Amino acid sequence: MCLAVPGKVLDVEDRDGTRMATVDFGGVVKEVCLEYLPDLKPGEYAIVHVGFALQRLDEESARRTLELFETLGMLQEEFGDPWEAAEATGDERPAQDGLAGEVTR
Repeated sequence: MCLAVPGKVLDVEDRDGTRMATVDFGGVVKEVCLEYLPDLKPGEYAIVHVGFALQRLDEESARRTLELFETLGMLQEEFGDPWEAAEATGDERPAQDGLAGEVTR
């Protein structure tokens, strides 16, 4: 299943003419394209789907949604556990999911 997940923008930068952000999804950090929300700023929340920020979201709604996804195990399903994946392959660090950005915990 592919979810649209709320995340908090940590920082924003221009990369080769494309606005990109580092976004925290309840402990998992990914790089996200801001082309649909070019005025999004650090500290704000957005709903992200397949690497694109699609809609601005207030902090309370974002937190409630992340808590619900966590309770239902949907964040695990969407992002997986990078540490378990690394252990299974014998790597010292978690693998990336194909999107730009490092998975952290």
